[in-house]
Amino acid sequence: MITYEWLYWLAGAFFAIWALLSLRDGLWGNAGFWGLLAASFFIGSHVSDLVNGAIVLAMVGIAGFGGLKRSNPETSTAAERGDFSKLLGNKLFVPALIVPLTAVAGTLLYNYTPFGETGLFEERRETLILFGIGVVIALIASMVWLRPSALAPVEEGRRLIDSISWAAILPQMLAALGAVFAIAGVGDIIGGVAGEIIPEGSIFLTVLVYALGMALFTMIMGNAFAAFPVMAAAIGIPLLVEAYDGDPAVIGAVGMLAGFCGTLLTPMAANFNIVPAALLELKDQNGVIKQQVWTAIPLWACNVAIIYIGAFLIWS
Repeated sequence: MITYEWLYWLAGAFFAIWALLSLRDGLWGNAGFWGLLAASFFIGSHVSDLVNGAIVLAMVGIAGFGGLKRSNPETSTAAERGDFSKLLGNKLFVPALIVPLTAVAGTLLYNYTPFGETGLFEERRETLILFGIGVVIALIASMVWLRPSALAPVEEGRRLIDSISWAAILPQMLAALGAVFAIAGVGDIIGGVAGEIIPEGSIFLTVLVYALGMALFTMIMGNAFAAFPVMAAAIGIPLLVEAYDGDPAVIGAVGMLAGFCGTLLTPMAANFNIVPAALLELKDQNGVIKQQVWTAIPLWACNVAIIYIGAFLIWS
């Protein structure tokens, strides 16, 4: 059986390679940071919380003291990439499309054909595993089609990951922070306050507060994955699902989308909004956010409507 652990090993292998290449080039901080991250993927499920915490603190120390540097590996030149673009045009997007196609088509085939009875994939992890398989297929297809040097994928990946730097793992860190907040009872406190403010039986107002809380907590914490455990414990599960019998799938999925609207509006989501501005060398560090405001607000309003209609009017 292919399990979720295999994805950890796959990700860990790439980080380990980047660590070794950084070590080769004398980038000791980069080597230590990516090496520790690789270790967390390889052994994180098999060691204690204390060991995992020590790995995280060591990574924070390296990043906090400026140990991460931008690398300059030998990759294709801008002129070569321009030539590929002119020669192949939109065909260059084919490998990228392989990934979602494998995930979606593979999931449908696995769940709705006899193929699913083989038990090849870990239960409830099929889509994520197939996503990882799609990445491997896309990589192999790119190598066969474009015939770059053997190290081209890892060197290009290192160039990109070193440009993004520590912000590449910000979603993981913030999601963990959200889980800590939930365990600490922050969701229960917010739920108690919301219960006193929201009139009993007002489903729409409860949906409104839930979606607004998802967006605001995401803006504060930088990631909807961090906001979700808090708002689900505060309002999503006790009120919308249990008290008002709403569809949990709609409430959970579209609630996350409402949170992602907050992602578009905050510099805390550095990997989405600040890093692109830096890579594109924009004069205004918040230029990306300013362009996204008029998309985020109406999209959030649509999510409120979808939760209310899909989870309660249609569900009932």
